[in-house]
Amino acid sequence: MNENELVLKSINQLMDYSFFIPSYQRGYRWTEKQVEELLEDIWAFAINPPKQEEGKMRPFYCLQPIVVKQKNGKADEWEVIDGQQRLTTVFLILKNLESQIEKDQKNINRVFYETREESEKFLTEIKEDDSEKNIDFYHISQANKAIQQWFKNKANNTEFATPKAKFATTFLTDTKVIWYVINDGSDSYDIFTRLNIGKIQLTNAELIKALFLKKWNNAEAVDKLRLKQLQIATEWDRIENTLQDNSFWYFIYNKPDSKNPKYANRIEYIFDLMKNKPDGEDEKYTFYKFYEDFEISKNKNKYKIPDTDTLWLSVKKYFLTFEEWYKDRELYHLIGFLISINYRLQDILEPKKNNVKITITSKTDFKAFLKDEIRQKVKFDISNLNYGDDRIKTVLLLFNIQTILSNDKSNMRFPFNLYKNEDWDIEHVRSQTDKNITGTDRKEWAKDMLEYFTGFAEESEQKQYIDTIENNDIEVFRTISEKEQSKNTLTDLYHVAYADKIDDARFSSVYNTIRIEFKEDNEPSKCAISNLALLDSATNRSYKNAFFPIKRKIILQNDKRGTFIPICTKNVFMKAYSKKFDEVMYWNKHDADFYLKAIEGTLVDYLPQKQVSNDNE
Repeated sequence: MNENELVLKSINQLMDYSFFIPSYQRGYRWTEKQVEELLEDIWAFAINPPKQEEGKMRPFYCLQPIVVKQKNGKADEWEVIDGQQRLTTVFLILKNLESQIEKDQKNINRVFYETREESEKFLTEIKEDDSEKNIDFYHISQANKAIQQWFKNKANNTEFATPKAKFATTFLTDTKVIWYVINDGSDSYDIFTRLNIGKIQLTNAELIKALFLKKWNNAEAVDKLRLKQLQIATEWDRIENTLQDNSFWYFIYNKPDSKNPKYANRIEYIFDLMKNKPDGEDEKYTFYKFYEDFEISKNKNKYKIPDTDTLWLSVKKYFLTFEEWYKDRELYHLIGFLISINYRLQDILEPKKNNVKITITSKTDFKAFLKDEIRQKVKFDISNLNYGDDRIKTVLLLFNIQTILSNDKSNMRFPFNLYKNEDWDIEHVRSQTDKNITGTDRKEWAKDMLEYFTGFAEESEQKQYIDTIENNDIEVFRTISEKEQSKNTLTDLYHVAYADKIDDARFSSVYNTIRIEFKEDNEPSKCAISNLALLDSATNRSYKNAFFPIKRKIILQNDKRGTFIPICTKNVFMKAYSKKFDEVMYWNKHDADFYLKAIEGTLVDYLPQKQVSNDNE
């Protein structure tokens, strides 16, 4: 098993090597600003180093990875696949620190190029007169000037008269690079392309995996270790494959945004949780913490080999915990709900009450804790909620989840992956009759109305239906009895739908007629929670400002096609919560009242007791 290797190397260690820059690498392009930012970061570390904690590694400043492959089988010669820009900058800084380095080897042994042979000489003996000969020389020269000027500024503008002396120690011994050696036979150019097209960085997960699968030289322990590493590699793949299943992943994680990074390797989320990575921390923070764990473990072992078994077991425990939650239907829904409303997973893994960590010894107690946390999230009177209040989405999500949970004979699960990726939001059950329909939306509205009243989707069939309505014994409208008036109403709809230009007066007139037909000219409160439901954004957009029967029709069509419709939303449009079934196609105050009581009754274990009504009739 030729796994890639990873270690941290100090700048001092790099000085023993020679580096080959292949032809596919571009020339040096770091700007003066980039060089100065690096110098300032290292300087800040030098003058104010973090304190070393007892039993921990000595703090160090870490550069981004340098990815290499051994060249020609020589132990001290490396082909640079990624990190050439950093490496060249390191060379230039060392060049300016030569007076502070007492050993014979004062810089990296050699940096040589496949096609730009003259660059090696210029880098070693920078001559300003030659800096304009090509673009590579120019950028190398400018970077070198920036370094020289930076040290002069520090000497003249700080308390340090000899800043190079202060800087040199930190740079040589306490500045390290992530040294990533490719041993698996991968093509160098393929790796370079992956890392640099779109700037795909080595992830924490890849770096941590290299720690677990690193080769060790102690013959006495190596055979046992390699068998363990084979097991880790297999289990790693199983964990990652499970996390790549969106139904599992979005149960414990939310859609990526400014607070939730997008993980290329989802196992990295487990690593971040294990190390409790703070927001805004260095992107390699988690890797550094794992590296420290490996170093501490290695130093405790007589073979100077880390106890990968124990270290890996701690990773597995996290994953197996998530897997146990996922398989338990009640835990899946309780935890999935809390995560969906941005409750920290870390606070579920390490429960607290009043900011004090508590110990939970049974699954029953754990579920009781989760339910109590949910109660704290809906500790308000829902009857007073109106459209625009973010808490409505929380209540309706919980309503759907608890409806599913209340049926212990069902295997149905709420799809958190669809909820998060389809941007579900709040939709009005009845139309917003005070919200004007404008532009081409009026045509779409009229076409929906025509299809509803005529039963036909094609224009020609609708036209034929209107022309022959006198011969049709079916009553088209509830509020219009005369055939001629029904024909005029349908003709107005047809004109709005298909005329080149919409007659505003005609639209307004027919809109009001249809609004009265569907009883949406009055009753119930349009923006109360009793007139709101949870729905995916695609279906929501297709509604526009449709009346209840049209929305109901779209819901049933989507459900028939297999589109997931939240169970409570479907129940609303099927009028499953209503006790009166005389007007299935209309949504009135009675329906809204029954719907509100259904929400309160279903969430009786979570909502404040004073607001729950016992009258479900």
